[in-house]
Amino acid sequence: MESFADRLKEEIEYQGLTRKELAYKADIKVRALDMYLGTQASMPPADVAVRLAKALNVTVEYLVMGENTEKNENFRENSSLEKQLKSLSPSVRQVFERAIRLFSEDEARKELNQ
Repeated sequence: MESFADRLKEEIEYQGLTRKELAYKADIKVRALDMYLGTQASMPPADVAVRLAKALNVTVEYLVMGENTEKNENFRENSSLEKQLKSLSPSVRQVFERAIRLFSEDEARKELNQ
């Protein structure tokens, strides 16, 4: 049975982060992070669990309870797409955002006409 520490380690490795990078992103001390990763790992306070989940782009439910649901995968995908959109130049981002709006409106019209 995977623990919080196991899932945390797995996500750090999956995302290619160092402990220092994650600690910085989650605004916690490396020593605190080490406590959550150790062999006698403790569960972090709720606010820290939330910050770690946000820093790793996963749901809190997944980190704390191991619920690797479709919701978690969608959360990770959406966060990744959001990062990619933000990395585009403003003019290119506008083109993508308009295309998404037009596609969404077209899909909504199709739903209404069925």
